[in-house]
Amino acid sequence: MAHTKIGLFGGTFDPPHIGHLNLANEACEHFDLSRLLWMLTPDPPHKQENTITAVEHRIEMVNRTIASHSSFELSLIEVNRPGPHYTFDTVNILKQQEPNADIILLIGGDSLRDLPTWRLNTELVAAVSKIGVMRRPGDSFDLPALEIKIPGLTEKVSFIDAHLYDISSREIRRRIEEDLPCEEYLLPEVLNYIETNHLYSK
Repeated sequence: MAHTKIGLFGGTFDPPHIGHLNLANEACEHFDLSRLLWMLTPDPPHKQENTITAVEHRIEMVNRTIASHSSFELSLIEVNRPGPHYTFDTVNILKQQEPNADIILLIGGDSLRDLPTWRLNTELVAAVSKIGVMRRPGDSFDLPALEIKIPGLTEKVSFIDAHLYDISSREIRRRIEEDLPCEEYLLPEVLNYIETNHLYSK
């Protein structure tokens, strides 16, 4: 029997978009994941100055985004506990829940560069089986320099060369506020929910 491999894909998902879905699919294929958890972060430490949509709306939008993918699951580990929410703590909770699984942390290239600033970064790297880094074409990383700051990082990193959409949740929010079309960036079910609940509009 194949060993269970669980991907951990964290974010505020405000809103979740086609780019998120594409990255999740690429990660599943790259690592042959058994499951991929969309870890909804209610109030991320690095976005304390930003206004974030109510978590109830984001839960519903993620559920609509992943509904047709049997290997995708919404995780409320961070929603159901008080903050601040640090990735190291989340990984440890997940390992307690899934003691026989390999935990694969999925991050973007910017997060890899910023990893030395993360809380308990060395312990985090040691706690996961792999770190899947979703990089943009042309991205380069100074892994030896990062390895000096976080010993053991290099052997854990695996790059995922995914087709990245040139869009962000912030840009989608801006487009909706300015009444610009967003159909190509959001699933119809998500766009309908946003419009019905008047999210992001003035």
